Order: sequence, then structure tokens, then C-alpha cells
Amino acid sequence: MDFLLTLVLNGLGYAMLLFLMAAGLSLIFGLMNVVSLVHGSFFMLGAYFGLTIARLTHNFWLALLLAPLPAAALGCVLEMLFMRRLYQRGHRDQVLLTFGFTFVFLDMVRSFWGNDIQGLPVPPELAGAVEIAGNLFPVYRIFLIGLGFALALVLWLFLERSRVGAMVRASVDDAVTAVGIGINVPALFTGIFSLGVALAALGGIAAAPALAVYPGMDVDIMIPAFIVIVVGGMGSLRGAFLGSLLIGEADAFGKAYLPSTALFLIYLVMVTVLLTRPRGFFGIKRAA
Repeated sequence: MDFLLTLVLNGLGYAMLLFLMAAGLSLIFGLMNVVSLVHGSFFMLGAYFGLTIARLTHNFWLALLLAPLPAAALGCVLEMLFMRRLYQRGHRDQVLLTFGFTFVFLDMVRSFWGNDIQGLPVPPELAGAVEIAGNLFPVYRIFLIGLGFALALVLWLFLERSRVGAMVRASVDDAVTAVGIGINVPALFTGIFSLGVALAALGGIAAAPALAVYPGMDVDIMIPAFIVIVVGGMGSLRGAFLGSLLIGEADAFGKAYLPSTALFLIYLVMVTVLLTRPRGFFGIKRAA
């Protein structure tokens, strides 16, 4: 039982990192109907921005706060200069453009920070471990779990209880009608895209002490993040949260009991969900 609890907590820690990625992806697709393969690059850039800020200031918390800002600014420029030109085109053009930018950002990371694997120390306040049910569990992973749940609550309140959230939901349901009632949909698109990028960057810097920082970490997180939004449903925040929990736990239990087929177990979860619910658990049906 103690071992099972440890696996559940490990799965929750990984699930919350996936949620930070999947939430932004899901919001971007749900509002903008854009498939962005470059999203993982902002996870990687957030980790490197945070690493640089932490080394300059010797303050992990300042890095956690500031690292998403340059990533969000870069995402804003990307959306305004490139993505807007593709809104009326199909997903193929969007995939090709954003896939191309993954190589641009990867080369940028290699040019500025090199190819070496780098680490960011756990802040002293979160170092060490606590005893849970007789087992030691890292304090930092508990922090990741709390951070993920707190951000999920904040995002839910933002979308469901704020005026801007109401505008987002209206634009998701019917963008044409939203324009007709005076909502500035292009500005909303830019804001949501930047928010999604900031969430990915926050996930990158939060993951740095646990997973290390290296070129290619964007691909390693992007594939399971896409599985999460497919399982949870494209365009749904609660779907991203539920999908993250399922995939995170499947990964933890798979690596513990079926290490040679752990990745297969994740895909099995996705296939099982799609066979019963083709749009995922909470997929949004877009207006024509």
C-alpha cells in the first residue's frame, strides 16, 4: 500500500507538468482552432530562460516568476506576425509552420546555451524529503503537485467566473457571433496564445530541477501532452486536467510494473478512450 501511494504521488507530479503544457494547447485549439507544434519549444525556452535568470539572481522564485514573460512576449510576436496569416487555412499549413519553428527555436537554444545537459538546483526551501505513509517523498514533487492544482483552480475561475473568461467561452462557441456583439476576437486570440505559451514556459522552469534542462526536452514533453489533450478532449480545460491525471498515473504505474511496455500503456489509454469517446472526454464541438 505504501508503494502504491508513492506511485500515485509520482504520477501526480508528472501529471501536473503535463497539465501546464496541455492546458495551453487545449485553450489555443479550443479558441483559435490552431494546432501548434511549437508549444513544446516554449516549454524548453521557459526552462532555459529560468535557468539563466536563476544563475544571474541566485533566486529560483524570481526565475519562476519572470521566466514565462519573455516566452509569452515571443509567443505574442509569433502569433501576430505568422499565425494570423493561417487562421483561414487548414491545419496542414499550421502544422508545417509551427513544426518549422521548432527547429528555429532548437537551433537558437543550441547557439545560446549549448548542447550540454544542465541542471537547476532545487531551492533550499523545497530541498529534502518528507515521510508519507512510511516512505520518503521529495518536497519538490509535492510542490509541483500543489502548483498544478492551484493553477488548475485559477484557470477554472478565470474561464468560468471572469468577464474575460466569458468572452473566451463565447468566442469558442461562435467566433462570428462574438465579433458581432463587439468582442475583439483578434486581441483575444493574441492574449490566449500568449497565456498558453506562458503556461508552457512556467511548466519548463518548474520541471527544470526535477528533469534537468537540455535541447530536445520539447519533444519529450510534447508527445505525451498531445496524448493528454486527445484523451481529455481538444479545447477543454477540464479535459486537459483529467487527461493529465490519467496519463501521469499510467506513466508512473507502467514504469513500475511494466517498464518495457510503459509507453505502450499510455497509447493504450488513448486508444481505449477514443474507441468509446471519439472526441475525448470533454471535447468541444465547434460551430460551423
